[in-house]
Amino acid sequence: MHWPDPAQRTRIEEIRDNLLARIDEARREGWLGEVEGLQVSLSGANDKLAQIDRQSRRAVDLGIPSPRTP
Repeated sequence: MHWPDPAQRTRIEEIRDNLLARIDEARREGWLGEVEGLQVSLSGANDKLAQIDRQSRRAVDLGIPSPRTP
């Protein structure tokens, strides 16, 4: 599975916000087909943000042993 780069989170948020504005415009104009397509893209952007959030919450065990005390 390809995980989105966490450094791109801000850019994906901008894309999501732009999609929301475009959906509002399409609804005002009555472009129902456009609304549908934009909602699919919005769902994808939200999924990527959720993946980044899940990835950043994971703890990584590097397997580095701690020194033993005699």
